[in-house]
Amino acid sequence: MVNERSKKGYTIVVEDNALLAGICGAHDENLVLFEHILDAPIRTRGNEITILSDDAGKIRALKKVVEELRYHVQRGHLPGRYLIESLFDSAFRDAEEETQLLKDVSISIRGGQTTIFPRTYNQAVYIQAMREHTMVFAIGPAGTGKTFLAVAHALEELISRKRKKLVLTRPVVEAGERLGFLPGDLLQKINPYLKPLYDAIDALIPLDMYQKMEEQRMIEIIPLAYMRGRSLDNSYIILDEAQNTTREQMKMFLTRLGQNSKAVITGDVTQIDLPDPGRSGLLHAESILQGIDEIRFSYFTREDVVRNPLVKKIIEAYERDPS
Repeated sequence: MVNERSKKGYTIVVEDNALLAGICGAHDENLVLFEHILDAPIRTRGNEITILSDDAGKIRALKKVVEELRYHVQRGHLPGRYLIESLFDSAFRDAEEETQLLKDVSISIRGGQTTIFPRTYNQAVYIQAMREHTMVFAIGPAGTGKTFLAVAHALEELISRKRKKLVLTRPVVEAGERLGFLPGDLLQKINPYLKPLYDAIDALIPLDMYQKMEEQRMIEIIPLAYMRGRSLDNSYIILDEAQNTTREQMKMFLTRLGQNSKAVITGDVTQIDLPDPGRSGLLHAESILQGIDEIRFSYFTREDVVRNPLVKKIIEAYERDPS
């Protein structure tokens, strides 16, 4: 890239039109975000991006972000608003280690749909934690990618033969209707509780690949109660919605870990459905397991919500509600 300062602002020249298109986004939607974040007009002409400002801080941030986006586009990662917001935040704070981590980590599932790139810095920290630690707790609001990234990393390890089995589990907490009054046999009754786990798998690998792995008993999706008495070796175990475990259930789950196994525990402590929220197994584990080298706690905030932007506003509204 060639940069030059002029009376009309500062211009960045991107040498490749395909790279420029990826940086600018569909219908230049990324440029609109640049303008919003920098509070300055952004113009494009040919293969040039120009910021109409003489603010040194804004120019420096734009240069850094465009350089980083150039790298991401070259890797096949089409940047969206969440990555761009994270990059600008890091650029303004000169947090080079954050931008480097966003470049360094990704999840590649052989035979799957695509490479999974982190959309926020906390997602990158989470992916790195899953790579480096035997047990990872992911705590934060809905929509931050906790379960999706855990399933993606588990499938990566399963397909690359680092683990032999993927076990996904959730506590079954009755809210409103009791299981006994729902139609069908036990598996049909509990299936709605496990549906989010199936959804994550569906988004990551083709149906025929999933069916083959299930037939070979490489993937098992079960309610938490079925984990009692088991010892799981060479497995990748994910406990989802862990805020709804009791202390006894959490201890039972954590002690299922066998040789060469990894566990990821996800939960949102603001959505505890237990009769006594203070008895949440996730809250208890968080209070007593800090400081163990093999365990990492990874935290998310509403800034990491990567669903519809409206979800972030809804979470903020509930956080402001005094009741």
